[in-house]
Amino acid sequence: MILRFLISTTAATLLLMLSSNVFALSNQNLSTVIVGITGEVLAISKVLLVTSYVTGVVCSLIGILQFKTHKENPQQMPLSRPIVMLIVGTSLIFLPNILTLGGTSLFGVAAISAAKAGRNVDLSGL
Repeated sequence: MILRFLISTTAATLLLMLSSNVFALSNQNLSTVIVGITGEVLAISKVLLVTSYVTGVVCSLIGILQFKTHKENPQQMPLSRPIVMLIVGTSLIFLPNILTLGGTSLFGVAAISAAKAGRNVDLSGL
């Protein structure tokens, strides 16, 4: 219930941020709108990157605390729960690096740096 509320409010906030910046000026052409959207997507990706790191660290800490709980009372806390939390935490910590590596291998270094700088990206060679 709380997770659903957080996801819906985050999505609504991101959509409001995106729409206010894209439609701020009425005399824009298509290329300026695309550059504006690219900037917003990069901002959203940075938010997701930080969220991934923070969530990964929190899941790892919870996994370590659950190991302590398992040691104190193995009947109440199965060993699989802290192991899964540590795996999820480690995966979330390394997720931004894996996505950057995948993007670089698919599109090349020049396309990634051009997208981050807000320049036009030539994907005709794909």
